Amino acid sequence: MTDTPTAKASFGFRDVPEDEKPALVRQVFSSVASRYDVMNDLMSAGVHRVWKDVFVDWLNPQGGYSYLDVAGGTGDIAMRIAERVRARGKSADITVCDINAKMLGQGVARANGGAGLHWVCGDAEKLPIPNATQDSYTIAFGIRNVTHIDKALAEAYRVLRPGGRFLCLEFSRVVVPGLDRLYDAYSFAVLPRLGQAIAGDGEAYRYLAESIRRFPSQTAFARMIARAGFANVKLRNLSGGIAAMHSGWKV
Repeated sequence: MTDTPTAKASFGFRDVPEDEKPALVRQVFSSVASRYDVMNDLMSAGVHRVWKDVFVDWLNPQGGYSYLDVAGGTGDIAMRIAERVRARGKSADITVCDINAKMLGQGVARANGGAGLHWVCGDAEKLPIPNATQDSYTIAFGIRNVTHIDKALAEAYRVLRPGGRFLCLEFSRVVVPGLDRLYDAYSFAVLPRLGQAIAGDGEAYRYLAESIRRFPSQTAFARMIARAGFANVKLRNLSGGIAAMHSGWKV
C-alpha cells in the first residue's frame, strides 16, 4: 500500500505539512505581538499608516452597517473604520476577528477596553460568523498567512450579505523597474536585523519577507477573488506595488 503524500503549504520559502502551518504562523505573531505596532512604524517609516488610511478611504464606511475586519490583530483597520463612522455622527457594528489571542489582547489594551468594538478569536478559514450577516469584510496584511487562500475567500463570500463588499490590503509585487531590487535588499538584509533588535525575533521578519514573495501577483489574486464569486473585482497598487488593494462585491 502506498502512503498518501502529505499536503504541503508554504511557510515563507519552506513548504511544510499544511496542518502545521497555522501553529507556525501563530507562533510568529505571538512572538512579536507586544512590538508589532512599533515594528510596523519602523519598518515602513510610517508609510503603513498612509496605506491603511487610503484603504479605509476606499471602503468609505457609513453608519448603520456591519463591518468585519479579519486578521485584525491590534485593531488598526477597525479603529479607523470606527473613527470615520463617529465623525459622521453615526454608529456601526464593527467586529475584529483574529486567530491569535495575543494580538487581540494588544488591540483591546490599545483601544482602552475595546472602543465599542467586538473582539473575536477565530480562523479566517472557519469564521465564527453566521451566514450573510456582514455588509463589509476587510483584511489587511493577513490573507497571505492563511493556509488556504481559496477557503478564506469562500468564507468572506459566505459571511457577506448580497451587496456586501470584500476589501483586501496586502503586500504585493513591485511594478516599478529598479525599485524591486532596492526593496529586496531592504527586505532580506535590513528587516530581519530590525526585527531582532526591536522585537527580539529576526526570523519572524525573515518569514514576513519570504511570505510576501510567495503570495500571488496582483492579477493572479484578482482572478482568485473572482473565482470565489465576487463581481466587479478591482485592484489598486500602492507605493509602486509594494502593497496593493483588491475590491470585490457579493451579488
